[in-house]
Amino acid sequence: MINEDSAKSSPEVRERLIKEMSSDERPREKAMRHGIKSLTDTELMAIIFSTGLKGKSVIELSRDILSDNHNHLSMVARLSVNEMLKRYKGIGPAKAITLLAALELGSRSAADAARIDNPPVLSSDMAYKLMKHHFERLDHEEFWVLLLSQSGRAIREIKIGQGGVTGTAVDVKLIMRAAIEHLASAMIVFHNHPSGTLRPSPQDDAITRKIAEAAKLIDTRLNDHIIITDGDYFSYNDQGRL
Repeated sequence: MINEDSAKSSPEVRERLIKEMSSDERPREKAMRHGIKSLTDTELMAIIFSTGLKGKSVIELSRDILSDNHNHLSMVARLSVNEMLKRYKGIGPAKAITLLAALELGSRSAADAARIDNPPVLSSDMAYKLMKHHFERLDHEEFWVLLLSQSGRAIREIKIGQGGVTGTAVDVKLIMRAAIEHLASAMIVFHNHPSGTLRPSPQDDAITRKIAEAAKLIDTRLNDHIIITDGDYFSYNDQGRL
């Protein structure tokens, strides 16, 4: 946890140190000269925060938050607004919301990049990258279906169900209705395991069989069932379990 009382020098000294940085070291000037991709995670966060706290410069504030999360932006992104306010004394709702909004925008941008040309979804890795943003930072299970055209291109992403930490109810009729309404030729279903385990449960196996059998009745097919955890996934198709 960051504590602003741990500052070792006065605000005036800290601010003067930032002003004494060369133009290439100041985040905004560095971005103008060398491009936004030249900035470190600390510098990007400093630009988002804009100002520091009493006794802590914006660079130090950003560096400390990253360090507190083992220098993983993904760990920062998983925090809620209330968690940020509790862990980092002095940070108000405006700073917390601004940072988390920027991280969420980055996550959505990465997912959108995979959709621009709408290529056929030909592998579990492509499917995972296309859909993982729906499951990031969730503390409960959700079940989604990705509907595909005859050529394997994405038609629609639909959330079918939402549950608790250990499970969610899945209505197969809703999946089939969505496939019929959108004239889907194939589908991939997804759900997450907040616990972090990649191992499918007997219930996961049962619902996979049920969806595959129902899909055949409406002349479509289940291409895969992908279980998503934080940073990893399990593919029924890759493991020969469809």
